[in-house]
Amino acid sequence: MSELKAKLRTDLTAAMKAKDALRLNTLRMLLTAVQNAEVAGTEARELSDAEVITVLSKEAKKRNEAAVVYEQNGRGELAANERAEESIIEEYLPTPLTDAEVANVADTAIAQVAEENGERPGMKQMGQVMKIATALAAGRADGSRVSAAVKARL
Repeated sequence: MSELKAKLRTDLTAAMKAKDALRLNTLRMLLTAVQNAEVAGTEARELSDAEVITVLSKEAKKRNEAAVVYEQNGRGELAANERAEESIIEEYLPTPLTDAEVANVADTAIAQVAEENGERPGMKQMGQVMKIATALAAGRADGSRVSAAVKARL
């Protein structure tokens, strides 16, 4: 079992003992999402910490999008609940990269592609650059932020 999944289970038990309903429900939802990801595909498998982080990132993004929709429709109490769940999920995610760090990741990826190809990449090689940049960001930056940084530098 991955360390992060074990931590989620331990925190779930602590939330039960503390009778913290919001944290308890959020952690149950996260563990269910992880279990669903483990059994998805042709055969069940154990997720690594990186894969668990990916699942948690998706769940945090869902909460953020739902909160925005609720706020637009004047449902402040539901939006506040989604934001609270999102903040609990973010406790388990690695610290996000700053804009300067995302720019540095883009520069590093461009330099690697330039070294491989022997020339500075252009927009045609954006896929190659994004593959490397996404691996370097490793779930600590949203793909749209990485993509914007790469486009600005190409």
